[in-house]
Amino acid sequence: MQLTVRTIGVPGTGPEDVLVAPDGSSVLTGTKDGALWSLTPDGSKLARVAHTAGRPLGLEWLPDGRVLVCDAHRGLLAVDLADGAVEELVTSVDGVRLRFTNNAAVAADGTIFFSDSSRHYSVDDWKSDLIAHTRTGRLFRRTPDGEVATLLDGLAFANGVALTPDGDQVWVAETALSRIRRLSIEGQDLGMIEGLPGYPDNIALGSDGLIWVAVASPPDATLGLLQNKGARLRPLALRLPEAVKPKPKRTIRAVAYAADGRLVHDLSADAGEWHMATGVREHQGELWLGSLVEPAVAVVTLHGSAR
Repeated sequence: MQLTVRTIGVPGTGPEDVLVAPDGSSVLTGTKDGALWSLTPDGSKLARVAHTAGRPLGLEWLPDGRVLVCDAHRGLLAVDLADGAVEELVTSVDGVRLRFTNNAAVAADGTIFFSDSSRHYSVDDWKSDLIAHTRTGRLFRRTPDGEVATLLDGLAFANGVALTPDGDQVWVAETALSRIRRLSIEGQDLGMIEGLPGYPDNIALGSDGLIWVAVASPPDATLGLLQNKGARLRPLALRLPEAVKPKPKRTIRAVAYAADGRLVHDLSADAGEWHMATGVREHQGELWLGSLVEPAVAVVTLHGSAR
């Protein structure tokens, strides 16, 4: 179904994720310059509420009211919106500094599930990880006492993370392979959702009980070739000028799944003025979208949008 998009500008580039306040009174996002912004749903008020001194990506609420920030440069952070104080929760695992902390989900008891997209490339060079097909992404679990365990390794650009409504499953997107891995919270493999209509980015549990997936771009034939029969061409592709490397095609798309993996929604909108949805958050019938490249967040109203 085609939807109408409304955008709200922010004073920075790349509001990659979006987080709606529980009462719907405000929406948070983080931009490339490290700022966290709070805006009202109508866009009439906008304020900088914190600065991470890094690159904020995924955002989630913590049980104590602070905001969990997946900072691609600094690691897993807890930010107090009242005074802007930043606490580092996880900066390294097994003695190795995190390189590309990306997205997270938080359980009711404060357990955090979070992804690190690559051991080799940072957010500033994310295309190279897809081209090189390093498959070095990981999914971690941090318990409230601070202990960190690796639940999955060898992921093809680990990205969005979400918990099912009952909290029994954790899902993680593998962007490079257009699929979602499903696990029990203890780490047991529960299968995959494959064949997504493009490359999944952030994912999030909505107020409707569905897991929403931002589809950042349709499949790219050149990237698919490099991942498979054209693997020998990867070193050459990595040396190409940035302008001619495979890049996302303009699109706005999001899909939603029930906890059993059943597709419920497949929604798209015209990408003429805004594109590349990397963050997604459904709240009371509205779908908020973030973008890695735009200077604005987007929102659509989901009236009669069931697939």
